[in-house]
Amino acid sequence: MVHYLGPNPLRTLYDAVEAMRREPAEAPSLPRTAKLLAQGRSRMARKVGEEAIEVAIEAMRGDREATVLEAADLLYNLTVLLADMGITPDEVWAELRRRELTYGAAEKLPKTDGLSPPPPVQAPPNPVKRRKQDK
Repeated sequence: MVHYLGPNPLRTLYDAVEAMRREPAEAPSLPRTAKLLAQGRSRMARKVGEEAIEVAIEAMRGDREATVLEAADLLYNLTVLLADMGITPDEVWAELRRRELTYGAAEKLPKTDGLSPPPPVQAPPNPVKRRKQDK
């Protein structure tokens, strides 16, 4: 059974993580998130990698239910990492939208063989505003 989680469950999760980052004492109901934030970015990044591998393993096994569970873990850990870096879900959606407008689908950027130059791309201006520290 699928339950409706609102218009953007990742944004809801992101907002909860951000609230915890700003006021840790105000969010005692998220002990897993508090622990992950306390362990630092390196641990968060490792968790994202671990969960991505688990998604791939379950998908290769053909276990749909386990893949859904692991994908939820991956999205949770990725959201915590992005929040720690100050990257909002809206920035990620904007990048997907930019790719869709550029390539006709929100796909991964094309790679080159290292010998040929990449095809010319007329990308629209990136709507993501970078913070000073990101420049």
